[in-house]
Amino acid sequence: MATVAGRFSLKERRPDVLSGTPRAHAIDRWIFVAMAAWFIAIVLVGFIPDAVGKVEAVQAGSRPPFPLVLHAHAVLMGSFLLLLLAQSVMMATGRCELHKKVGIAAFVLVPALVVVGIILAPTIYHQFSNFAQSGPADLRPQMQGRLGALENILLLQLHAGILFGVFVTMALLARRANSGFHKRMIFLATAIPLAASIDRMDWLPSTFPGSPMSTDGYILLAVAPLFLWDVIRNRRVHEAYLVWVAIYLPASLIMYRLWDTPWWHATARHILAA
Repeated sequence: MATVAGRFSLKERRPDVLSGTPRAHAIDRWIFVAMAAWFIAIVLVGFIPDAVGKVEAVQAGSRPPFPLVLHAHAVLMGSFLLLLLAQSVMMATGRCELHKKVGIAAFVLVPALVVVGIILAPTIYHQFSNFAQSGPADLRPQMQGRLGALENILLLQLHAGILFGVFVTMALLARRANSGFHKRMIFLATAIPLAASIDRMDWLPSTFPGSPMSTDGYILLAVAPLFLWDVIRNRRVHEAYLVWVAIYLPASLIMYRLWDTPWWHATARHILAA
């Protein structure tokens, strides 16, 4: 990671094309604001109906209550998305110095998200494991099945958590010397955790739970507007996308290979029981 980040953090090989019409310049400034708003919309569409349904299930006694760490995760992720939107607006309106000062918050939010994510996965698993043993008798078989699903979901969480941390770190390392790489990689990093929201949209055609492949496809669609504008505007594929794909694709192929295998379920139970 250090080699790749260092390669693109020293100097942009070729600056973004800045010629064009006033309309093109306006899109250059506001495309990142639109993308931040788009990401927030994806999260809201996925999580709000799901949260309402789960609150009703908790009230009905058909699932465990929400642990405190889940609320912490929601607050931190929401804060990161709002920071992304605010930072984008600041750059679009020319408040670059304020953007730099406020951006320091990412150095706190990102490690906090990683730590909370590490705590969250086993907490949820143990809750359902306990509920499968002590909950209503008619729900215990369903909860046992849910444990198997949570073991697969751990693979998704590890995939998202590790890649998010790697890509955000690369973006932050490049923030001073390569602003083009920095701003694109921040958005590409943020797209990874959108999987949690996308997988809750059960009205979308999906390969889940048999395979997470469709989730990756929807993540690519989520970043497509920024990518397409970049290619049209600059007449090239920016290095940030090449680095992102070079890391994201092998990680996803490993996830597909491990998904729902007996070895992974045994490994996940060992990890979650620790």
